[in-house]
Amino acid sequence: MQQTAPPVPTRHRFTVDDLERMVRSGILLEDARVELIEGELYDMNPIGWAHQAVVDRMTAFFVRSLDDRAIVRTQGPIRLSERTLPQPDLALLRPRPDYYRQAGPTPADVLLLVEVSDTTLAYDRDVKLPLYARADIPEVWLIDLPGQRVLVFREPVGDRYRATLTYRPGDRISPQAFPDISLAVDDLLGA
Repeated sequence: MQQTAPPVPTRHRFTVDDLERMVRSGILLEDARVELIEGELYDMNPIGWAHQAVVDRMTAFFVRSLDDRAIVRTQGPIRLSERTLPQPDLALLRPRPDYYRQAGPTPADVLLLVEVSDTTLAYDRDVKLPLYARADIPEVWLIDLPGQRVLVFREPVGDRYRATLTYRPGDRISPQAFPDISLAVDDLLGA
């Protein structure tokens, strides 16, 4: 008599629609700090003061410099796929009259994504960056607070970026979509 192995449990992977239903039904709070990454929900780390200061400085700079050429969105979700909805620290989005009220932004709407990493550099680089590349996000900045540098990724190919640049204090950085503006890395980092 041959015994069969018990069935192996499988993970249930959520979709963006599942997540939206959980919020509507009160299972998750609308302001819950979670990200949906390849069908799995991840709690996001709390934002520290230095992290928030960098986001605030970037937001002020881009709002002042870009006027109505882009929508500056902070810590809002971007629908990369049916099962992936990260919340980058900052996104520059193509302008839309409804400010994405009817439907959230998708990769085609993104001009630049920024992740500020005080304790999450490995996760942002090894997990989120390949997702951004696969979604064809044209440019991503990873701001490495402990390392006092800005890692810039451009030209997505598959799950990586062909061009990688490193900016340090003393350098100036411009978004690829807006080469006419530049930000001092010292100002960005608050150095």
